[in-house]
Amino acid sequence: MLVTTTPTVEGRKILKYIGLVTGETIIGANIFKDLFAGITDIVGGRSSSYERVLREGKDTAVNEMQQYAAALGANAIVGVDLDYETVGSGGSMLMVSANGTAVILED
Repeated sequence: MLVTTTPTVEGRKILKYIGLVTGETIIGANIFKDLFAGITDIVGGRSSSYERVLREGKDTAVNEMQQYAAALGANAIVGVDLDYETVGSGGSMLMVSANGTAVILED
């Protein structure tokens, strides 16, 4: 399934707008405790562990959104937006949400 942050797909006509689709994931506090306990892998001011957790959260949210769109009969999602928020007591959890518009593109 084509997933894009743009509102259109160059060279392809949108035949039908199906509607809003979303995907969310929340990564629990234990992951962050383990993450910060193992912060020794920071190189050059970057934490590969933290980046891995962010990437996993994004991938999970986008995959969930794609499954929702496919169940509605879409073959693409346009206008995708990703949001990252800390939630829970003291920001102990990370929530990643993905949303976009499910559409049917011409072949």
